[in-house]
Amino acid sequence: MFNPYQEQISQLEAQIQEAEALLSGGSDPELRQLATEELQTLKNQKQALESAALEYENCLSGSQDSAVTGAKTNAIIEIRPGAGGDEAKIWAHDILRMYIRFAEKMGLKFIYIDDLVIKVSGKSTSLPEIHPEGQNYITAYELFQYESGVHRVQRVPETEAQGRIHTSTCSVAVLPEVASHEVSIREEDLEWQFMRSSGAGGQSVNKTNSAVRLTHIPTGIVVTARQERKQTQNRAIALDMLRSQLWEIEEEKRLDSIGKARSVIGRARRSEKIRTYNFPQNRITDHRSKQSWYNLPEILDGAMEAMILDLIPAFREMESVETE
Repeated sequence: MFNPYQEQISQLEAQIQEAEALLSGGSDPELRQLATEELQTLKNQKQALESAALEYENCLSGSQDSAVTGAKTNAIIEIRPGAGGDEAKIWAHDILRMYIRFAEKMGLKFIYIDDLVIKVSGKSTSLPEIHPEGQNYITAYELFQYESGVHRVQRVPETEAQGRIHTSTCSVAVLPEVASHEVSIREEDLEWQFMRSSGAGGQSVNKTNSAVRLTHIPTGIVVTARQERKQTQNRAIALDMLRSQLWEIEEEKRLDSIGKARSVIGRARRSEKIRTYNFPQNRITDHRSKQSWYNLPEILDGAMEAMILDLIPAFREMESVETE
């Protein structure tokens, strides 16, 4: 099995052999002391790399708990600013904040993967009205799955001196955390890069090569994970993200093959405009269900309960009609 650490381990093994040969043949006490210290340092580095290599193989084989138990339970939410310049970036962070606050209200956990990417984990016993049949809970993915698409805002930006209303957008992608056996990833199709993290996390993050950039060569998909302090954790997160995006591609093909199915609620494409947040009218309108709510500030502050209680049953009904 290909492992990105193997080359470094091989180089260390060669350096260890050289140090051992120097020790066995040298008579200079000072030189022997330096060689002894160097040998111990090399052995420590080799041991650390071997541990990292083992964790990498575990991640790739799917033995990590998150890969096995998180399928269709946890959700990876990625937000990208769209049209609107700086205001679009502010809007993207506003949407992310809304989701985080709502997740906290539902008793779900979240972690940052990147600046505008989070993973929401767990099951919520809140909102029993929308629990799937036979369940006394709703999963993070089931709760957020209909949020994918373009979210448009109409408001006066703080930087607007003339008081004019601007329209900005951001796109949301909600992907399930997919088990490793559901999506095949070949080791030779992966290109790993390790770098120092530039994000939050303190000096221990910024001084080590803990950040990970993973490229899937056949598709060109690039994912980045930099929030965790350990490189092995960021590698596991990057694999989860890649697996979810590859699943999204296959799911898109499947939905295309069934033609008009899901035509009303959309196919979770990033380019589909699903909702408008109109600040002057204090109104949020979902363009799929044609429903509106008039408590915009509260919803944007995380009070999404009423909106979710209206939307999920409506979408489930649409799905059941379209698949009949």
